[in-house]
Amino acid sequence: MAIIAATVIFCLVFSMIECQMVLPAHLGHSGQRMPLGEFGMTLLVTLVVAAIAFAPDRRTAFALGLGAVTLVYAGHLSGLLANLGVRFTRAQLKFESGLESFIDTRFRNLVRRVLDARRLTLALALAALASAAGIVAGGHLPFSFMMPVLGDRVAAKLTMPPGIGAVVTDRAIAQLSTSARSVQRQLADESGDSPVLHIMVARGGHPSTGAAVSGQQASGTHLGEVVMQLSPSESRELTTEQIADIWREANGPIEEAIELNFDTERVQTRRDIDIRLTAEDLDALRTVAAGIRAGLAEYPGVYEITDSFRAGKEELQLSVSPAGEALGITLSDLARQVRQAFYGEEAQRVQRGREDVRIMVRFTEQERQSLESLYALRIRTADGGAVPFRTVADVQSGRGLATITRTGGNRSVNVTAKVDPTRTSAGAVLAELDAGFLPDTVSAYPGMTYSLETAQQQREVAERLVPMFLLALFAIFALLAIPLQSYQQPLIIMATLPFAFMGAVWGHLLMKGYGNVLGLSMPSIFGVVAACGVVINATLVLLHEVNRRLSAGDSPYDALVNAAVTRARPILITTVTTFAGLLPLMLTR
Repeated sequence: MAIIAATVIFCLVFSMIECQMVLPAHLGHSGQRMPLGEFGMTLLVTLVVAAIAFAPDRRTAFALGLGAVTLVYAGHLSGLLANLGVRFTRAQLKFESGLESFIDTRFRNLVRRVLDARRLTLALALAALASAAGIVAGGHLPFSFMMPVLGDRVAAKLTMPPGIGAVVTDRAIAQLSTSARSVQRQLADESGDSPVLHIMVARGGHPSTGAAVSGQQASGTHLGEVVMQLSPSESRELTTEQIADIWREANGPIEEAIELNFDTERVQTRRDIDIRLTAEDLDALRTVAAGIRAGLAEYPGVYEITDSFRAGKEELQLSVSPAGEALGITLSDLARQVRQAFYGEEAQRVQRGREDVRIMVRFTEQERQSLESLYALRIRTADGGAVPFRTVADVQSGRGLATITRTGGNRSVNVTAKVDPTRTSAGAVLAELDAGFLPDTVSAYPGMTYSLETAQQQREVAERLVPMFLLALFAIFALLAIPLQSYQQPLIIMATLPFAFMGAVWGHLLMKGYGNVLGLSMPSIFGVVAACGVVINATLVLLHEVNRRLSAGDSPYDALVNAAVTRARPILITTVTTFAGLLPLMLTR
């Protein structure tokens, strides 16, 4: 966010330098005739910029730019450019006179009607503002802290239990690869040209992630990935998320898989739903996490539900039997003697040069590879006797935890999920869970707490932004009050700010209908701030003209009408050029 703000501020600073210093210097030489004329120079710059913008590579751009220069210069020498310039000037003057006539007649009459029916105008404006607030409150534009930026690939990331054989992982990867090729053929049959360009398979890691997730291994025989490389979004009808849904349905579940994610985002962000459970009892955490996963599965649009529990490798879990307890053997005694047999006990150190060589006493290598050696082990008791291992120990086979995460000294687990913003919003799901399900579930286990990590992060950011926003409003008020020498007129200008929000909401709703946006997000807030700047600028220009005409002796009614007519053209030019500049970005999918 700070990078975006700094970029905008520097752009505004250089814009002010250009307006106050560079532009007057250009206007000072406006009387001098340009080599190609104003029309020729404008045409030349337009063609060169278009060549650079639309050329596929630098070489083509250079060739097109050179060709544009040649054509414009040839037209200048032949006199064709002068004729085109005359025609362009005539068309420009005709358009200008038509615009002036429209503003001075029809627009003036419209302003008079609006002022005559000012109560109705105010009521309609407030109704439009209320409708925008209703659209947001009604959930028609769900808010997400950061909307996902979809890339041109779908990566199926597979995580199997650690320690599992490579053959089992390869079988699961083969299932993903087969379903991916099936989807490729299906889409090719439907549209004639499949949007799936390539299918890449990786074993032993998740290369597309680029780095290991905290608390998880970066490589191993239990990891795999299959990636669909898609054509650019502008050249296909289906979105990246829709193709991922088709692939997910075609593949189905994978047996023994701990986690299977179909990632479509160009930039990896946090999960939409992230619920952290904290307690000391590990079994209670497992039970509650499973219950939350089942509860999330009931919500439409919530998918890829998982938790941070990661089973470790196969292991033997030892405990002392009742007979062993009767002999005074503790779990520490049992574990220490098993460790001495398999890992070894240091018996002596030998000095060899500058290094110490440890001599360990333990089972032979062959004995350490067999469970029979464990079961044949004899455990020493406190009185110096030895008893069979099976007599004093109970052995269970299972999997431990690959990692143990602690928060505030207690064990913790995170339950995460993704949300389809076209069907629901993460905020709505979390609000409903927090209203009853989560407190009721957690209260059954004393000492357990929960927190909504995603909501907490958004709340912290909002708490930091609100004071800065209020400070910015005060700064705007002060900067307006000083030149206007009034406390009332800055409030009039700032009263138009909510209508920038109204325009943003209706614009988002319109673009949502075309599939360009899914809802509101933090970049939307940045857009509202930018729109507020345009609104303040237009209102300030209008109010300055009203004050000038009032000082000249016009009545308030005539001053408002004449100011609106006089300043309609600069306000219109500012608005249209801003809209035209943002249009390519707005239409990008």
